[in-house]
Amino acid sequence: ALTPVVMNVSAPEIVSWYLILSVLSSKLHKYHMEKKRVKGARMLLHETILQDPCSTALHLCAGMPTCLLCVCMGGSVYCDDTSLEQIPPLPKDTTHFYGRFNKIQHVKNTDFINLSKTELKTIDLTGNQISEMDEDAFRLLPQLQELLLADNNLQALPELPNTMRHIDARNNRLLSSGVHPEGFKVKTIQLEFLYLSNNKLDYIPTPLPESLRALHLQNNNIQHLHEGTFCNRHNRNYIRRNLEDIRLDGNPLDINLFAQAYICLQRLPRYKQER
Repeated sequence: ALTPVVMNVSAPEIVSWYLILSVLSSKLHKYHMEKKRVKGARMLLHETILQDPCSTALHLCAGMPTCLLCVCMGGSVYCDDTSLEQIPPLPKDTTHFYGRFNKIQHVKNTDFINLSKTELKTIDLTGNQISEMDEDAFRLLPQLQELLLADNNLQALPELPNTMRHIDARNNRLLSSGVHPEGFKVKTIQLEFLYLSNNKLDYIPTPLPESLRALHLQNNNIQHLHEGTFCNRHNRNYIRRNLEDIRLDGNPLDINLFAQAYICLQRLPRYKQER
């Protein structure tokens, strides 16, 4: 049988221990309540970020590091569909930036200034609301090869570096006056893909670089071609070998009237005359 232990504890000691236990119990209760409050706040913040990552109520975009707002993998930064209204500061090792389907309206000449000596090769701003670009927004990027600006509100293109290989400005409001004279010749000697369909161009931007492989100009307002559009008017034996994909359908143009303009091509432009 167990022998009961008799403790000789005075009344003041009992009161003292009771007070100590009461204080500890109160602090433990407060700790658990604070823990629940913090957990609830974190859950609310997480849900808000998922719904609107750039909530103006929380001022997240202004102070949040880019790689918390976006997804950074290696040198690629993915900021697609995050309600951005401006291009965020990018890590200096960024090689590919994807800012598709946001609310960006203006690309400033300071947006990529910290990357002017880096390996940034791709900028994809498809599906924004861009109507304005500073003239030097991209010109000082020494390795830029791919610029994707489809589905915006652009009326003009800024000056681009001579490293470009792929330019996509489909579905904008581009005017012929907004394209630099000879902008795709000397300064884009490596350009292979030029997509300018569904704009408001009045003529084909010439001269075109020898490296060009695809030229899409469908659904513009092009009405005329001239002998030097694709060919060399000073050399009748000239053959343009690389350019095999030309789209001119959807323009008020009858290519049958301009046979000399494409005599040097190995493949005729794809064209469907409107009736």
